[in-house]
Order: sequence, then structure tokens, then C-alpha cells
Amino acid sequence: MFIQTEQTPNPATLKFLPGREVMAEGVAEFRDADEAGQASPLAERIFAVDGVAGVYLGADFISVTKAEGLDWYVMKPAVLGAVMEHFMSGDPVLHPTATIEQHGAASDDDDPAVRQIKELIETRVRPAVARDGGDIVFQGYERGVVYLHMRGACAGCPSSVITLKNGIENLLKYYVPEVVEVRSIS
Repeated sequence: MFIQTEQTPNPATLKFLPGREVMAEGVAEFRDADEAGQASPLAERIFAVDGVAGVYLGADFISVTKAEGLDWYVMKPAVLGAVMEHFMSGDPVLHPTATIEQHGAASDDDDPAVRQIKELIETRVRPAVARDGGDIVFQGYERGVVYLHMRGACAGCPSSVITLKNGIENLLKYYVPEVVEVRSIS
């Protein structure tokens, strides 16, 4: 099995590409080993590597965030080994009882501006940030302000503010004139 790695704009996060499907549908994010152990054998194996601070599972990639002060050249081989061991074991990525996050299209209950914002995020923003090992999820819209949650490589990324303000905010303002600002929430 050959697993590729890619750097992300976030120096604390590395993207692992196992060359096969990771999540058939939805995404999963784990911020600690306890959370991972309850839901994902894959994330649990990765958290067994000293210094892993976060795991994000996408459709065909795994983003791993390291703790501050550690170096990827030391951690990368151990994470690669954990990912390879998991896929060779035949274990599922998620336990059958685990719930996954689904981010669907806008519903008919949404007002027109919210429907358009959700559609733009799903079709233009999320695919672009997934290429960098991250994800951005719509959390709400109130009085012209769009609230987004940044995950995976996007969470804590030094360039995420630039992405949010210069990229996403400009895109949404262009297509949805009601939008006046975009804010990240934790």
C-alpha cells in the first residue's frame, strides 16, 4: 500500500492520501483519543502516535494535526504506519454505531439568502478547502453575518483568516448582496 502525503497551508497539519476511499459519505473530526476511541478504529490508531492533536476524516484523505513543538519528520513515519496498519487490518473506518456529520444542500425551509449561501459553500468553498485537507461548515446567518466553522487543516491555520475574509467573504458578498461579513466560530 502506498500512502501519499501533502503539506497543507497549516504547518501543524499534514494530509495523508491512502489512495482509497476513507469516508463513503459525510466527514468525521476527532479532537482527542477518547472521542476517537468511541467512534473510529482508524482515528484511534492515529491518536496512539505520540503528539497527535487532531484527526479529520474526509472522502479520500486523512488530515492529522500535531501538537505544538513537535516535528513532522519524527511523527510522519509513525502516522503512515498507523494508517497502513488500519487499512491492512480490514477494520472499519468508523464503528457501526458511530454517527457521521452530513452537510447537505439547503432546505426549502431556508430563506433565499441562506439557501444561496449554503449552495455556494457546498459547491465552491468546501471542495476547494478539502484540497488543502480542511473543511468549512455553515453554522448560521444573522443580520448579514455568515457564521462558519473551520475544521481539519483549516482549524488553527495561520492563513485561515485570509481565506475567510479575502476568499469566502468576497465570494459570498458578490453572489449574495445581503452578506456584509463572514465570521469563524469554534
